[in-house]
Amino acid sequence: MITNNHGLPDAFVNYARSDKYSKGDSDISVTQLIDSPRILLMRERHKEELTTDAMDMVWALFGTAVHAVLEGAVGENVVKEKRLYREIDGWVLSGQVDQYEIKDNALRITDYKVTSVWSVIFNKQEWVNQLNVYAYLLEMEEQIPVNSIQICAILRDWNRREASLRPDYPQTPIAIVDIPLWSLEERTAYVEDRIALHQNARQLFDLNDGMVLCTKDEMWSKPDVYAVKKPSNKKAKKRFEDRENAEQFLDNLKDKHLYEIEFRAGESARCKNNYCGVADFCNQYKETRNE
Repeated sequence: MITNNHGLPDAFVNYARSDKYSKGDSDISVTQLIDSPRILLMRERHKEELTTDAMDMVWALFGTAVHAVLEGAVGENVVKEKRLYREIDGWVLSGQVDQYEIKDNALRITDYKVTSVWSVIFNKQEWVNQLNVYAYLLEMEEQIPVNSIQICAILRDWNRREASLRPDYPQTPIAIVDIPLWSLEERTAYVEDRIALHQNARQLFDLNDGMVLCTKDEMWSKPDVYAVKKPSNKKAKKRFEDRENAEQFLDNLKDKHLYEIEFRAGESARCKNNYCGVADFCNQYKETRNE
C-alpha cells in the first residue's frame, strides 16, 4: 500500500500508486536474484501489511521519467527496454535491460540510474552483480558476445563546487561508470549458484514456513570499532577493529594525552534504516539489535 504521510501533491501520489511494474512470466527477477532470499520471502509473507510512503518513491519515479525521456532519443542498432527470459534448473529468470547496442558483432549494455555521487565513487557491488546477470541473459538470448557493460548515472546530489575541489568527484552531473565484465563461465556459475540459493530458501519456506538468515553483507553490517579521537571531536584520528591495536596506536602518539579511545558499536545499516522494507517484522534484526 502506498501512503502519503508527508502530504505530497495528489498527482505525484496517484502516479506512484499506478506503478505497474512486473517481472513478467517468471519465477524470479534479476533484482530479486541478486538480493537476499530472506528479504524476498519476508516481503511475500507480510505483503498485506507492508506500506511504502510516496516520499520514499520520489527518486525511483524520477528514474522512470528519465527512462521515458531517453526512450525517444536512441540511435540506430539500439534496443531499449527489452525483457529477457532464461530457464535455469526449473526456474525462469527474467530481467529488463534498459538499453543495448549491437556493434561490430558484439553487445554493449547500458543501464540508467538516478543515484548518488557516493554510489559512483565507490562503485556498488550490486551494480556489478546486476549488470553481469543482464550480460548473461542477453548473451544467451542473442548468441552474440557482450563486450561492455556500463551505468549511465544521473547524479541527484551532484555539486559543482565539490567537482572543482576534488579530483575523485564526478565532473558532471551525468557520469558513465564502466562495470567489470565477468567471463561467461563466471556469469553462468553466479546465476546458477544464486538460483540454487533461492530455491533452497523457498523449499524451507514452503515446507514448514522456515526462513533462512541474511548474511552480514546483505544486512550492510558494520563491525564494532575503537576510535582514537580527541574528546571534543566526533571525527576519529584512526579507527581499529580491536582495542589492543587502538591502545598501541594511542601509546605511540606524541600528544597522546589529548586523545581517548571511544568504543563504537557496529550496526546493520540496511536493517536499522529499514531499506529492506521488512525490518519491523524481522526477528533476525531484533535479535541482532539486542545482542
